[in-house]
Amino acid sequence: MQLFYNPDLTQTDTEIKFSKDESRHIVKVLRKSVGDSLHITNGKGWLFLAEVMIADIKNCCATIKSATFQAQKDYQLHLAVAPTKMNDRYEWFLEKATEIGIDSITPIFCDNSERRVIKIERFEKILQTAMKQSLNSYLPKLNEAQHFKDFITQDFKGQRFIAHCEDTDKTSLKRKLKSNEDVIILIGPEGDFSTSEIKLAIKHNFKPVMLGETRLRTETAAIVACHSVAFSNES
Repeated sequence: MQLFYNPDLTQTDTEIKFSKDESRHIVKVLRKSVGDSLHITNGKGWLFLAEVMIADIKNCCATIKSATFQAQKDYQLHLAVAPTKMNDRYEWFLEKATEIGIDSITPIFCDNSERRVIKIERFEKILQTAMKQSLNSYLPKLNEAQHFKDFITQDFKGQRFIAHCEDTDKTSLKRKLKSNEDVIILIGPEGDFSTSEIKLAIKHNFKPVMLGETRLRTETAAIVACHSVAFSNES
């Protein structure tokens, strides 16, 4: 199934007009013609079934035949991950986390961060593509980048964890996770969180955890954390 994305589409809409690029893709690449079916999501839980009404390479239009709402899962996963030195590694994390199942992502700048400039628009496109590829009707929320100290002082609900590499008292994440509860996990940069950041996070009720016996790259640690939460919530 080919899934299209339109954030402005609502359950009361009766038709949709596609952009020039999407129209070309639908008519020329997918070879859709009048009467053919299309699947569309608004990234907010709604899945629409549409029928091509005008198969124009520059202005394709479709009639909405049905709208189905897919309820969210019982928990929300929020990962706060420091940008990686190489952008493509962070983009890989965004793609895979979307496929596995994530709800919110916040890039955080830490004491040891080597990259402090990120491309939000490109990140958004990667999330959209991954959502469509995995046939997910929810688009993860990409929050504005924040400094670590500003981020952790917010009033978060649910379980709070910080995954770090220092040789201190830590527990395995999988042993701490509780099913059907919101979770927020902090993942540091290549140089790890600083000692002062770890202490500050603990002061704000973030529990220190480890993600395994080996040292992981930032993007790998983020995916392990994401999958651990998804696995622990499987019915």
